[in-house]
Amino acid sequence: MVNSTAHSTAVHPAQGYAGDISCTLAWAWVQRGDAVLVDVRTDAELAWVGYVPGAPVVAWKQWPGMVANPHFDAQIKAAVPAGKKVLLLCRSGIRSIAAAQRATELGLQAYNILEGFEGDPDADGQRGHRGGWRFHGLPWQQG
Repeated sequence: MVNSTAHSTAVHPAQGYAGDISCTLAWAWVQRGDAVLVDVRTDAELAWVGYVPGAPVVAWKQWPGMVANPHFDAQIKAAVPAGKKVLLLCRSGIRSIAAAQRATELGLQAYNILEGFEGDPDADGQRGHRGGWRFHGLPWQQG
């Protein structure tokens, strides 16, 4: 079942960061100029799966090995202009929680985007069919 919060306009309370928001609310905030969407996935994920055009990329973990990005703090601060919210996007909305917590520790108003770029796996273990940025028809490109 697709997450019912996908089109919600509510901010869901969270521990250690500003909150969880739907993909569609994230896109609305970006379009209004209230926020910057930052993709925290690896370069490999961006190349193989797709990306949001114009979104800065600040990997939370790096491929190969999924080791922490030692430059995350400086890169996230550089990606977000003063006074803007930062909306963090990963594959499924899990890694971006840790990134949102760290961004909050750095003084940013950080939100996690629920469902991420690809959503949860379906019965066959494949993503992209049960929620996520692409599933909801929001802007993305591949290649």
